[in-house]
Amino acid sequence: MANTVAGAEQSAHMPSDVSTSDLGFFDKFATVASRFASRAWFFALCVLLVLVWVPSYFVIKSVDTWQLIINTATTIVTFLLVALLQNSQTRADEAVQDKLNAVAGGLAALMEHSGGGSDGLGDATRELRKAVGLEDHESSD
Repeated sequence: MANTVAGAEQSAHMPSDVSTSDLGFFDKFATVASRFASRAWFFALCVLLVLVWVPSYFVIKSVDTWQLIINTATTIVTFLLVALLQNSQTRADEAVQDKLNAVAGGLAALMEHSGGGSDGLGDATRELRKAVGLEDHESSD
């Protein structure tokens, strides 16, 4: 979304405009999974999985099968968690950028309003306004 500023008005995407009701099913699921995976008890569950797996060698009695079980389980969990956590991280990065753009846009408007025709402040305001749209210009999507 392009950030354009005309006078003191700006049509910026404000962080407060985003609500959880605007998120799709996958985004909501990724948020819940991210919270789940970031808790200490999730780590404890992973440790418990390893502690249960280690003595299972005596039941399985084949080193190859025994290793294949843990390798497959951890690979599947890692593969899925990377996708879910990347979704959450990308949305968090976008939210931070929106907040920075809103702060920079507000600061530029304040500088313009209080500048009183100062050339140095005018140049700084133009530079700041240009920087506000920098994220939109660098975005590849």
